[in-house]
Amino acid sequence: MAIKIYKPTTAARRQMSTVVSKQLVKKESKKNLLRKKHKRSGRNNSGRITVRHRGGGNRQHYRIIDFDYSILNVPAKVISLEYDPNRTAWIALICYQNGVQRYIVAPDNLKMGDQIIVARKTKIALGNRCALRNIPIGTGVYNIELEPGRGSKLVRSAGVLATVLAKEGDFVHLRLPSDEIRMIPADCFASIGQVSNVDHANIRIGKAGRVRHHGHRPQIRGKAMNPCDHPHGGGEGGSPVGLKHPKTPQGMPALGYKTRKRNKFSDRYIVKRRRSRKKLFA
Repeated sequence: MAIKIYKPTTAARRQMSTVVSKQLVKKESKKNLLRKKHKRSGRNNSGRITVRHRGGGNRQHYRIIDFDYSILNVPAKVISLEYDPNRTAWIALICYQNGVQRYIVAPDNLKMGDQIIVARKTKIALGNRCALRNIPIGTGVYNIELEPGRGSKLVRSAGVLATVLAKEGDFVHLRLPSDEIRMIPADCFASIGQVSNVDHANIRIGKAGRVRHHGHRPQIRGKAMNPCDHPHGGGEGGSPVGLKHPKTPQGMPALGYKTRKRNKFSDRYIVKRRRSRKKLFA
């Protein structure tokens, strides 16, 4: 896996880069594991825009990813590693010994021909999946369940992993990618390794058109709008925001305002809060 930097043959090509991997297979995806994907352009069921700056982009099919891992104690062989336009990580097509084929989120350094297995207790090897209580302290894991049997919810994006820190009764302490330390039930399953496509964060988009291909539309600054369109709008020339705190188009506080509910039921499972975004990327 390496980052390819393009030659500046045009203004758009200058500074552009992509991730190149010889492991990825360029072929048609498994048809019975594909579904149609209808674009909603950020609109809800009543047609109102609830997520701004969405729309357009290339046509895509949705790959059905197995987050439940319902087939236990049956070895599976990795058939191919593929690109998935719906997520930042790469996916792997695996075939169980009983002939069932599934897509999974691929860990880093997984290769075609490797064998993996899902069991409550198994060998600690790349791609294998087992209960957190049977994973040694210090091991990196991904694709983690929040509740036993409910499917993977945490640590699924490119290049991230969580670390097993401690075991206490029926809970396991994990350090998540946000630096939050959280208690997870010990009977929850997790996969061994780190999510693939580690260099995803180092990609330089290079041109605006490439962003449009991903389905993102242009963003306009609030202070460039009129007062009727945004709280930051209005004024003469390059005027400042004009407020004590910045706001969203709907008038709610923005940039640093905590939106998590106070006294949320899951607060009891958080041992250490995540760091702020400024500290995290300092």
